[in-house]
Amino acid sequence: MPDLEEIRNRFQNDRFAMEVTGITIDSAAPGKAVCSLILEERHMNANHVPMGGVIFTLADFVCAIAANGCSGRNIVSQNVSITYLAPAKGRLLIAEASCLREGRTTALYAADVRDELGTYVAHATVNGYAIG
Repeated sequence: MPDLEEIRNRFQNDRFAMEVTGITIDSAAPGKAVCSLILEERHMNANHVPMGGVIFTLADFVCAIAANGCSGRNIVSQNVSITYLAPAKGRLLIAEASCLREGRTTALYAADVRDELGTYVAHATVNGYAIG
């Protein structure tokens, strides 16, 4: 099983998540992952809360880490559903993903996004498809 540094190196080419938004991979285990994002002014919308696209990217990316980080498989998002529950009150978003079901060609992952104050910001489900 790859260690955390090997997983970070594997995903460094996901430049939108890692470089543009600034997401950090905090932990990864088979079927599980935690990523975080320090909120900056560039992440905010006109209402001064994190843009939905930033939260979506964090949820999608943490599921990608959970699905691919330790498995050696290539699972891509086939369908993503996200529900925004509350605006973040803190300055840090933390996303946790876990595998709900993984089959031969499809998988279902869930991600919960909270801020460091415990505000439940969003819930996402990701249907994945194994390629290759």
